[in-house]
Amino acid sequence: MAEKSDTHMLILTRRLGESLFVGEDIKITVLSVQGKQVRLGLEVPAQTTVYREEVYLRVREQNRLAIETLDSDFWAATQLWNDKKK
Repeated sequence: MAEKSDTHMLILTRRLGESLFVGEDIKITVLSVQGKQVRLGLEVPAQTTVYREEVYLRVREQNRLAIETLDSDFWAATQLWNDKKK
């Protein structure tokens, strides 16, 4: 999987209760810290979809497989169409 060349990682330090903004309409707040676990609160526009990374990667893979299936179905249908014409 290739990384987008126009992305970068910004590393920030935030304390409990502190927030940061992504653009003008996404606010992320540190709600709690317990050991290695951090709870974040996200305020995002209603139309914004938010996925945990593992879910996002699974959805993206399923979409890729669906496209491949559509391509192979298309070619199979084309072959059937051509066979009927003969």
